[in-house]
Amino acid sequence: MIEYKSAAFYRSCFALCLAAVVVFANLHLLQPLLPQLSREFQLSPLQASLSYTIATAGLGLSLLVYASLSDAWGRKPLLLLTLLGMTISTLALTQVESFGALLCWRAIQGICLGGLPAIAIAWMGEEYSTPALVTAVGYYISANSLGGIGGRLLAGGLADVGHWQWVFWPMTALSALSCYFIWRYLPASNRFTPQRFQLWQALQDHAFHLRQPLLLLTYLIGGLNFLVFLNQYTFISFVLAAPPYLLSSSMLGLLFITYFTGTIGSALSAKIGQRYSAPLAMMLGIVLMMLGTLVTLQTQLVFIVIGFFISAFGFFLCHSLASSWVNQHAKRAKASASALYLVFYYVGASIGGFYLQPFWHWLGWPGVVLASLLMYSLTLALALWLWRRSKCRF
Repeated sequence: MIEYKSAAFYRSCFALCLAAVVVFANLHLLQPLLPQLSREFQLSPLQASLSYTIATAGLGLSLLVYASLSDAWGRKPLLLLTLLGMTISTLALTQVESFGALLCWRAIQGICLGGLPAIAIAWMGEEYSTPALVTAVGYYISANSLGGIGGRLLAGGLADVGHWQWVFWPMTALSALSCYFIWRYLPASNRFTPQRFQLWQALQDHAFHLRQPLLLLTYLIGGLNFLVFLNQYTFISFVLAAPPYLLSSSMLGLLFITYFTGTIGSALSAKIGQRYSAPLAMMLGIVLMMLGTLVTLQTQLVFIVIGFFISAFGFFLCHSLASSWVNQHAKRAKASASALYLVFYYVGASIGGFYLQPFWHWLGWPGVVLASLLMYSLTLALALWLWRRSKCRF
């Protein structure tokens, strides 16, 4: 058992957090570059966004496989294998010359990126003492957020001084470094008990979770919210890259600093959920997302930024509560239940562009706002239904 503040704790936690920064930086770094990719390859916003969402789809769908495989193969070997795959695919992205090749390697990269989210928390839960686990999970989640923001900022800055592809060189170096630190400083599992991989049992667990109303409603809330929230950033990037704003890639990257209010929302989620019940607090988060979306209709840049600050707070408040709700209400196979939530979450992000594109083509950004409000109204109704079902249950 690794105790809090021990040397093994600091080494292993640093290795996992560095890997988290690199994984989520790799996942999100293309988002502020989508207008530039659209111009270079002569693509529509939806086509350009595929280079981003194909990686989120690969990550989401791979989670179910990795969660089961790590139970059979062990945590560290599979984690190292996926990080090595991430490094190789990131290096390959430095050499792509066509949009088709970009999509191919981003899909492979996305599949490799799913290893860490599927394995990290499970490893921590087995190897850390309770005080160490609580602290490490907090650091790890913060590293996820830092990676997403940092990757976008790095990509935007390098695109302004050179070529959009340049960002993959430092990311390759960081990916290789994360492999080294995981290999060197993450101890082999001492409390891990291998389990025989049984595909039929895994499928039965997933089917069982999907038949539980309290879980299925939560999966839909998380997935549909992320479907809109993440892809709003994609379409607003095209708005801000065009007249009258004409923002550079580095300035577009700065827009993702609005995620910092999400960190506050996540930190406050437990207290708010205890005071008002989790479903009601989810409804509060969705209402805030609706409010933030409406604020972006103001054409001044400052109001657009304020709107995204509000939306980020509401989204991460709801997302944190939904994640906890799944863990609390899963009757069996809790790891499988949590993995299934992340599948809905990332697959929702991957298909959001297809939902928003017709509204964008019809009305531009006001159309995206209309589509967002329609979807948020649906998730608000689902959260209300969840609240009513949970009251009936208890």
